Amino acid sequence: MQAIPIPGRAPELDVAIEAAVRAGEAILEAYRGGFESHKKSDGSPVTDADLKSNHIIKEILGQTGRAILSEEDADDRSRLSSGTVWIVDPLDGTSDFVDRTGEFTVMIALVQDGSPVLGVIGWPAEGELFAAQSGRGAFRWSGAWSRISVTQTADLARCRAVGSRHHLSDTDRSFIGSLGMESFASVGSSLKVARISSGEAEAYITTTDKMKEWDTAASYCIVTEAGGRMTDMRGGGLGYNRADVVHHDGILVTNGAIHDRIVSEFKKIC
Repeated sequence: MQAIPIPGRAPELDVAIEAAVRAGEAILEAYRGGFESHKKSDGSPVTDADLKSNHIIKEILGQTGRAILSEEDADDRSRLSSGTVWIVDPLDGTSDFVDRTGEFTVMIALVQDGSPVLGVIGWPAEGELFAAQSGRGAFRWSGAWSRISVTQTADLARCRAVGSRHHLSDTDRSFIGSLGMESFASVGSSLKVARISSGEAEAYITTTDKMKEWDTAASYCIVTEAGGRMTDMRGGGLGYNRADVVHHDGILVTNGAIHDRIVSEFKKIC
C-alpha cells in the first residue's frame, strides 16, 4: 500500500493505518473461517475476532507510548491525566460480523486535548480504508488513495439518510421520516459516517444514549476533515478522553449544510 498523500503527516497516522490493516487481516481470517461468539455483561456480542484485533492494535499502538482507551479493555483511568490518548474500537459492528453482512470495521483515533486529531477506519471485507488528519483532509483507500468530501446538498428532500441496521429505534425512525428526506438505508458500523464523508449520503441520526467515545472518535475526525459535522442531537459538541465515555444525547452526523436545520427540527419535539 502506498503512503497516504498527506505532506508532513503525523507519524502516528502511519502507525494507526498499519494497526488497522493488520487487525483487519486477522478479523477477515476469522470471518472466512470460524469464530466463537458470546455476550458481554451489557448483553452486546463479542467474538474471538474482537479480542484478536484488540491484541494486535494494542501491540502496534503501544509502541508510541501513549495511553489507549479500548472498548475491549477495562478502563485505565490514568489516561485522564494524559493530553494525548488513542481511542479504539477493535471491531465495530460485531453484530454485522456475526450475521456476515460484511459491514464491520476497525476504528482507531488519536485524541489530543479532548479532540480527535487523526482517525482511521478499516473495512476488512472490502479491503478499504478511510483516514484523516486534523487540518489535512480526509482520504479513502480503494486500490489507491483519493481525497473524499461531503456533498453540498442543502435541500432535505434531496438528502439520503443512513441509520443502524440493529439499533434503529421507533423514535429515530419517526423523526427521520418527518424530515422528508429522499431515501433511507440501513448500514452497519461506522460505514454510515464513511458514506457521508464520501458523498454517498447526507445524514446519520441516532437518539440513543448508548454510544460511547470509541464508537465516534475516528469517524469524527474523518467526517470533519471531509467537510461535514458531528454533534449530539441538540447541536452540542462532543468531548473525548472524559471520565464518562458515554454520549448521552445521541449523535447527529451530516454534510454540514443541513445540520442546523435538523437540530432545529429535533428541538421542536424534545
